[in-house]
Amino acid sequence: MSHDPFAPAREFDFDFAIVVADAAEPVFTTGELEAVYPWASCTKPLTAMAALVAVDEGRVSLDAPAGPEGATVRHLLAHAAGYAFDSDTMIGQPGRRRGYSNFGFDVLGRYVADAVGMTFTDWLSRSVLQPLGMQSVVLRGSPAAGAAGTVTDLARLGQELIAPTLISSDLHREATNVVFPGLTGVLPGFGRQEHNDWGLGFEIKDGKAPHWTGSKNSPATFGHFGQSGSFLWVDPQREATAAFLGARPFSSRHRDIWPHLSDAILDNLPW
Repeated sequence: MSHDPFAPAREFDFDFAIVVADAAEPVFTTGELEAVYPWASCTKPLTAMAALVAVDEGRVSLDAPAGPEGATVRHLLAHAAGYAFDSDTMIGQPGRRRGYSNFGFDVLGRYVADAVGMTFTDWLSRSVLQPLGMQSVVLRGSPAAGAAGTVTDLARLGQELIAPTLISSDLHREATNVVFPGLTGVLPGFGRQEHNDWGLGFEIKDGKAPHWTGSKNSPATFGHFGQSGSFLWVDPQREATAAFLGARPFSSRHRDIWPHLSDAILDNLPW
């Protein structure tokens, strides 16, 4: 076992920051923890949490019609509404395949804003950022990919997802388990997956291969990665979360190194 949980990441030739935490506090850190980086698609778990708070407060129903005909809020959160990646072009009927869609999350953001009667940015701040003390995070533009903030705040989101305080345990369980099981689809950067499993805004590792998490991450691991070279995973079996932000966009180097990094982190956990 290495005594450096971040040894694989030392191969990167750019600045990066990592936080590994349990539900209570960070256990390993490296890099400039207060540097602000773009989160890209790691914005989606943040947006999902804001939507789920609205569900928990009774302002939004998961089964309410939203998006294209036949789709619901649940479909939008689970990338199963049928939208193409970046437009309202339909690639299939709702619930038939997993179509990863930035456009769908933008539709979700507008729907939630209308339901709560304020801008999505204001709702995100009220429902998630302020309660979790995520003071560095700013959302500019898209609820799918427009957030920026520190790795410390990204890890705070992961800690919340280990032991939720903003939503009920039942809703958290539904959000972090497979919704619409058995759907095929493309996991960006990692190709077509026969079972491209997602929860409500969170990608679930399950049996996916290849994958951006490690071979030692449990199948129950959930989270997201972004094209800015960002990731957040939560392994509920290990009760741990890891957040990574860096100064380079996602590339083949990230795809090669991230799984080894995750395995090294898990090998070095003190529990």
